[in-house]
Order: sequence, then structure tokens, then C-alpha cells
Amino acid sequence: MSSLKEYEKWFREAREIRRKSADWDFINKQPEPIRSALIVLVETGDLKLACKLADLKLGDFNEIRLKAKIPIVL
Repeated sequence: MSSLKEYEKWFREAREIRRKSADWDFINKQPEPIRSALIVLVETGDLKLACKLADLKLGDFNEIRLKAKIPIVL
């Protein structure tokens, strides 16, 4: 049970890092569905899901992620 609690704590901390690091002005100026995909990435950290939502290949979406200053938290 403690490992689940540890994971939940890590997940919350990772989400907070992404939220604080993100360039929200850039994100909010993006067209749909890219804006929603970036928000999903910030909230979940799920790059594969975000790419699918944006209907972009990983490399193309990753360029946008970098401009949006959303870190990959490991």
C-alpha cells in the first residue's frame, strides 16, 4: 500500500512541476486540439495520449511541447 501512496505523491509532485514550468500564454494561444493536448500533457504527463489528441507525430508534438516549456518529469 505504501508504494501506491508513494506513486500518488510522485504523480502530484510531477504534475505540479509541469504546471509551474509551462508557458500558459503560449498554451492558451494554440489552436484546438493542440491546446487541449498540451493541457492533458501538463495534467497527466502522458505524451502518447497528448500526441494522439493533437493528431501529431511525436517529433512534431515534441517541438510544440518544448515551446510550451512543459518538462518531461521522470
